[in-house]
Amino acid sequence: MAANPIALITGASNGIGFELAKVFAKNGYDLITVARDENKLSRAGEELQKLGAKIYPYSVDLSDYTQIEALKKQTDAEGFDISALVINAGQGLGGRFIGGTALEKELSLIRLNVDSYVHLSKLFIPDLIKRGSGDVLMTSSVSGTAPIPFEAIYGASKAFVNSFFWAIRNELKGSGLNMTLLMPGATETNFFKNAGQANTAVGAGKKAEPQEVAERAWYALRSGHEYVYGDEQAEFEGDILNRMQSEAQKAQRHRLISEPESANK
Repeated sequence: MAANPIALITGASNGIGFELAKVFAKNGYDLITVARDENKLSRAGEELQKLGAKIYPYSVDLSDYTQIEALKKQTDAEGFDISALVINAGQGLGGRFIGGTALEKELSLIRLNVDSYVHLSKLFIPDLIKRGSGDVLMTSSVSGTAPIPFEAIYGASKAFVNSFFWAIRNELKGSGLNMTLLMPGATETNFFKNAGQANTAVGAGKKAEPQEVAERAWYALRSGHEYVYGDEQAEFEGDILNRMQSEAQKAQRHRLISEPESANK
């Protein structure tokens, strides 16, 4: 196998995940890139190879239990010694919970944003523990620190990731693992368009650049920080406003920026 350390990164074909892959590649890692869309994964791989990294792409639908199991079996069969696990893939969904969003889409979101984080952690973290060292970076969101009306399931899924991360990080003290939680705010990706939130105040507002988010995450991970926000605005929201206000106050504040125009009619 390659002499370079290997990072497994989910959601690596675009957005923050692609930028994280670039940062790892620039810092001497070879990459196992995981994403659902095979074409996007291939194009991303071509760009990442230009940075000197060896790329091992796996087209996987991480909302599917059997495909995650197959991913583990395939990487084991290839003999990869993974030293960094980046669980990043996720999706958003906007709209009214009652009378708006479809249950099928909500359950699919939970399978990706919640189930896959648990499943991938259960399968891959034990290998890092056995080797006595390794890095784990989980991408959550500042949305996990407050209720998010009109993105109720998405916000709740990220609250789960936050709680899950802090719990297992505590359990794994002394195992040799270095674990960091990344909580971006609004970021200049296709997230809001794909979530149906492009016509909201937050969807149309100023956003952080994904490269900046990835660089902050890398710095935090390498310097042993427990968590990091995607930019200063997200840090102010998460560590100041969302610690000061009640859940009801936070929900109302977020409603002002997450409510679609059509919801007011």
